[in-house]
Amino acid sequence: MQNDYIRVCNKRIVDTLYQKYRLLLQQTDLSFKRYLYGEIDWSSRMVGIVGPRGVGKTTLILQYIKEHLDADKALYATADDLFFSESRLYDLADDFFKHGGEVLFVDEIHKYPEWSRELKNIYDSLPGLKLVFTGSSVLDILKGSSDLSRRAVMYALQGLSFREYLQLYHGIELGVSDLEKVIQHQVEWPEGIRPLPLFDDYLKRGYYPFGIEGQLTLRLSQIIVQTLESDIPQFANLNVSTARKLKRLLGIIAESVPFKPNFTKIASIISVSRNSLDDYLAYMESAGLIAQLRSGTSGIRGLGKVSKVYLDNTNIAHNLQPESPDKGNLRETFFYNQMRLKYRVEAADKADFKLEDYTFEIGGKNKKQSQIHQDGRSFIVKDDIEFGYRNVIPLWAFGLTY
Repeated sequence: MQNDYIRVCNKRIVDTLYQKYRLLLQQTDLSFKRYLYGEIDWSSRMVGIVGPRGVGKTTLILQYIKEHLDADKALYATADDLFFSESRLYDLADDFFKHGGEVLFVDEIHKYPEWSRELKNIYDSLPGLKLVFTGSSVLDILKGSSDLSRRAVMYALQGLSFREYLQLYHGIELGVSDLEKVIQHQVEWPEGIRPLPLFDDYLKRGYYPFGIEGQLTLRLSQIIVQTLESDIPQFANLNVSTARKLKRLLGIIAESVPFKPNFTKIASIISVSRNSLDDYLAYMESAGLIAQLRSGTSGIRGLGKVSKVYLDNTNIAHNLQPESPDKGNLRETFFYNQMRLKYRVEAADKADFKLEDYTFEIGGKNKKQSQIHQDGRSFIVKDDIEFGYRNVIPLWAFGLTY
């Protein structure tokens, strides 16, 4: 009798799960797709998509289902759904597969306990079922007892480029311009449209797709708080007092960026060890709150010495310093944020940044040539100019590279 009751309750929950999925699918718009959409090998047996909150991971996978799959042979669920309070992820996958399911999509996988072990068991036990999962980029796919790195094909999604913002917010469609096109002044730009007002708006509200819906300040503030109070502590098994230290650390960074960090001094201010501070910064970087610019002295970007610390993107800068975000900070933050996706960006000795064999000095329209070499591989990147000339490039053009 008890077992019959449990089965009836579970069926109701499963039915609710399917209803939520089909409703979301109906509401999914296909008119705009993120840059990563066409780069994913969806034929892989297990695909993982990680990225900060709010950059469009959920929409991306729902678009793929709607455009390419039989909705009855796919299923979407979020890892914090009521279903998982009474049933395991494996049970859902097993039942779905036995009833003809082919692709299971699990959103926000990091909210599910023992997620890596469960995914491994599904992958190994149900070879005919494909899995796609998303998670916060604080999620470390190599962490834990179950090694998913040999099974899952991982992709990282970051926020909108200036090019994507133009398409989503204003219906202006431009082709992608690689670095060579940018430095040779060959970027595509429509006649009669002035770039600078659009660029200023992008810096304030254009990095996150949800910015077009309004209430960016409130929603972004909620993301920042949730990341600091929930995502990072849950991932790293940190306590409540540590979450408060993370908030204080972000406040110090927001007031000082871009800065060359004195790690010992900062560790003392927030009362943590030097090693713990390194960990906190790494968590915040992985979660999409800050970005650390490293030198290339080690030859390995991930192990290079940290030269400067930035906020991750200009929307966060405007959110944390709404009255007067530093103009120089915004310029450097935008450049680093946009270029890091496709290029190895390092601190330069006599300029702000080094990309491949090029160096770039970032500044306003009055920036002089005195800081850079006249070698044909060094460039001045100026804000507040519409178009470039010789070795001077407008800052906004670097937002067209993805």
